[in-house]
Amino acid sequence: MKALKYITLLICLFMMSLNAHASDKNKKILVVYYSWSEGKNTETLANYIQEKTGADLYQIDVVEPYPSDYNKCVDQAKKEINAGVKPQIKPVPANLGDYDIIFVGTPNWWSTMAPPVLTFLTDNDFSGKTIVPFATHGGGGEARCFVDMEKVQPNAQFLKGLTVRGHKPKADIDAAIRRSKGVDNWLKEIGVID
Repeated sequence: MKALKYITLLICLFMMSLNAHASDKNKKILVVYYSWSEGKNTETLANYIQEKTGADLYQIDVVEPYPSDYNKCVDQAKKEINAGVKPQIKPVPANLGDYDIIFVGTPNWWSTMAPPVLTFLTDNDFSGKTIVPFATHGGGGEARCFVDMEKVQPNAQFLKGLTVRGHKPKADIDAAIRRSKGVDNWLKEIGVID
């Protein structure tokens, strides 16, 4: 009798697991990102995630663009991060409340998210939503990018994030993403694709 109850319990748990996993596939997904660099590394990664998940896609755009010169951009970003500046961003066209899972992508700037991403996360309430962070970097890895995102959105559920080292030109990061299968494996691991 105990064996029958145990088997029944295992079957019920297995079926619940399948239903929960299947329902993740039916959730509405949005990929939001900010990308500055000439190689558009974060944009390339965001586009690939969108392609694999069928998500909607939105690029965060600042009202006052950053300098196109790399060194000037780096200097401005450092000052903004140190001062806690949240630059004004253009309105988000999507109704964020419609989405269950929101991928949030950023370049790693001075070991944290880019200030426009901080603005986006600060200006919106993602309580009860699932956030999936991703970042591109030039050698600094994840650093505090994901931890800082969680601090801004403490009432959201965060899934495991992904970092990808940037390349120049754009074709190089695109080829690296498609060759590596790392992004595909990550999306499978977090249960967003099969």
